[in-house]
Amino acid sequence: MFLHLSFIWIKIVNVNEFQELAKQALPKIYYDFYSGGAEDQHTLKENVEAFTRIMFRPRVLVDVSKIDTSTRILGYPISSPIMIAPAAMHMLAHPEGETAAAKAAAACNTIMIVSFMASCTIEEVASSCNTVKFLQIYVYKQREVTAQMVKRAEKAGFKAIVLTVDVPKLGRREADIKNKLISPKLKNFEGLFSTELRPSEGSGMEAVASRGLDASFSWKDIEWLRSITKLQILVKGILTREDALKAVEAGVDGIVVSNHGARQLDYSPATITVLEEVVHVVGRRIPVLLEGGIRRGTDVFKALALGAKAVLIGRPVVYGLVAKGEDGVKKVIDMLKNEFELTMALSGCPTIHDITRNHVRTEDERLHSML
Repeated sequence: MFLHLSFIWIKIVNVNEFQELAKQALPKIYYDFYSGGAEDQHTLKENVEAFTRIMFRPRVLVDVSKIDTSTRILGYPISSPIMIAPAAMHMLAHPEGETAAAKAAAACNTIMIVSFMASCTIEEVASSCNTVKFLQIYVYKQREVTAQMVKRAEKAGFKAIVLTVDVPKLGRREADIKNKLISPKLKNFEGLFSTELRPSEGSGMEAVASRGLDASFSWKDIEWLRSITKLQILVKGILTREDALKAVEAGVDGIVVSNHGARQLDYSPATITVLEEVVHVVGRRIPVLLEGGIRRGTDVFKALALGAKAVLIGRPVVYGLVAKGEDGVKKVIDMLKNEFELTMALSGCPTIHDITRNHVRTEDERLHSML
């Protein structure tokens, strides 16, 4: 799967081109699983396109001979505000799965958020390298499944828990239904919960989700999660100021503005369009991260200008993994970082702290100025 891509891979000049390589290399059923969104896929397109409607207000005659892209997330230093988002079943993309992505994160000095539905075990990812790792989790009806995973992550040296809160039920992903995607057996769940289902029709992932996910989980249950771990907790899946305020009141340590990669509720807003309202209500109390649609270093800059502390990248990591394993993921992160660094220089921002709201102009502001 990888040899015939080697020559083409050398010619890659931006992150978007990795998607075409992945499409060539992966079986259709797996490519559709990674690339697809919910129902009409409106939000899937909007996640990316919304960034194109934000323009820069660059400052000139600033000394940008030295650019510092480094920052800290929950106290952990990283080389740039670009982190790896949780994505399920990396072994469908590459035989080394999440361990390859984790090694790339270590090489790039960033944080990886490992999926609850990872192909590799928590312990395998932990022992593969010394990068800072967070674990993304769902809360299952059988609470012991979630509790055991959290305890294992704590023991393995993971530094935080990222609780996904926008999946009381699985979104309707029509490509997976048509392809009759089979949910593979996942080693993390051995002895806890069977993930290997072959429904007579439809998606195996949907069948697993309906059997496992706890649709009754609510804000009052955050306290249960706090009771079983000393790790910091972030909530992922916030899209409104109302829920951002509830998250702060619940005492979480961070928020990820996310629509689940447009895989849950179609026609939910592009994440970049609601980032500011979340940031405004949160203030400086806890960090706000952004997931969804990041394909360029300019996107990273725009997210930070609108208040995000860092961004998470999901699909580009998977596409890089398909193309060249660990090296492919490193290439993706390095490309985004280099573009981000150039954007900082051309905008007159020597450090992360120099990036302000005045460096961008949103579509709403442009329309208002025309009235």
